[in-house]
Amino acid sequence: MGLVLLLIPAYFLFASANPKTAERFPFLVFLLAVDFYFWYSIKDQFKKLNKVLKTILSVIYWLPLGAFVVLLALTSVHKYNLTHPALVSYIFGFVMVIYLAKLITVIFFLFADIFRISLFTVRHARAKKTGRPIDHGTHMSRGKFIRTMGLATGGLFFSGMLIGMVRWAHDFRVRRENLFLPNLPESFNGLRIVQISDLHLGSWASADPIAEAASIINDLDPDVVLFTGDLVNYSTNEAYRFRNELGRIRARHGVFAILGNHDYGDYVTWPDETAKVKNLEELYRFFGEMGWQLLRNENQVLERNGDKIAIIGVENWSASKRFPKLGNMTKAISGTENIPVKILMSHDPTHWEKEISHKFNDIDLTLSGHTHGFQFGVELKNFRWSFAQYVYKYWAGLYESTHKGKKQYLYVNRGLGMIGYPGRVGILPEITLITLNS
Repeated sequence: MGLVLLLIPAYFLFASANPKTAERFPFLVFLLAVDFYFWYSIKDQFKKLNKVLKTILSVIYWLPLGAFVVLLALTSVHKYNLTHPALVSYIFGFVMVIYLAKLITVIFFLFADIFRISLFTVRHARAKKTGRPIDHGTHMSRGKFIRTMGLATGGLFFSGMLIGMVRWAHDFRVRRENLFLPNLPESFNGLRIVQISDLHLGSWASADPIAEAASIINDLDPDVVLFTGDLVNYSTNEAYRFRNELGRIRARHGVFAILGNHDYGDYVTWPDETAKVKNLEELYRFFGEMGWQLLRNENQVLERNGDKIAIIGVENWSASKRFPKLGNMTKAISGTENIPVKILMSHDPTHWEKEISHKFNDIDLTLSGHTHGFQFGVELKNFRWSFAQYVYKYWAGLYESTHKGKKQYLYVNRGLGMIGYPGRVGILPEITLITLNS
């Protein structure tokens, strides 16, 4: 009853710290239930240990929960997530990994308990009917085997997720695509576009991986670099320590950028609207200081030998009510009516699915990000899977659609950065090189 009563203020505390994700609170309660179920499943194993070791192990077991509660309180009251974004990201990420490993183990434990209860019920009924003592037999060991498998599986999952945090998070992969656009002017034949997306700078503990990514981008000798949103997690101050590394990125026609849902400061409870506006204005200035041209429902025309193509950038537009719908295509494409090839940057791929591919037939290529491929999945030559596919129809890689006889392309970048879980497993951080051919 005490725990139930504590859930009420805990919900309001969580909603205050995470106004955009308050609906996730029931899931956190579920994880707490998993914690207690797992604890009561293993605590009898501690009886054989001496008091000191028992206390140490108990503290270690409950430490992730304690760290999560303390950090949640700090981020709510003192905006700790804004002053120490990387530390907050890694603590939350580590806690999440532990709980997911526990959840996997608990599923096995639950099956083992159901098996044991079912077997006991059957044997008890049989003994009552025959009048003989309950025969426990040798099959009770199956429950122990299932529990052992659960511990092993949870341990493997935990190890893999840790490796994802310390190694695969920085294992940058260059993915190459060659696209044929029949209307592409000859002067732009072979145009090299590098797309990057979802940097989420607040999740990086060091600037070194960003410097490495910048070197990889420059080595690709891009004609143009397009960044498709989510520079930060919460606020502009996360980006300042990466100014020099990102400012090194160069392209013949320049670096262009748009905003993603995280860039607007909507995931922070600001003291007033003025503070939120100031944060966004600082972000605009930051892009300018790096030499990146931010496109906010506007376009930039690139010209070679009299030939032209258009780079169009819209503000965030999402089919989901959880994310901003600020993109204005009519305004963004204004002035590009007579340009033969148009490349659109739109952060959320649902924009292409719900609007671009149906209403804006003259957009040749749309570049998006946002999904991260959920940072977890399997990608093989002839098979790929991720939880992202159950949420987004277009979640990673190249897609095409034909409408009114015109072929349109969508490329969804898997992102360079991380959010929530500060790592990658299977879905690795991506730098995309797209070469256009006429």
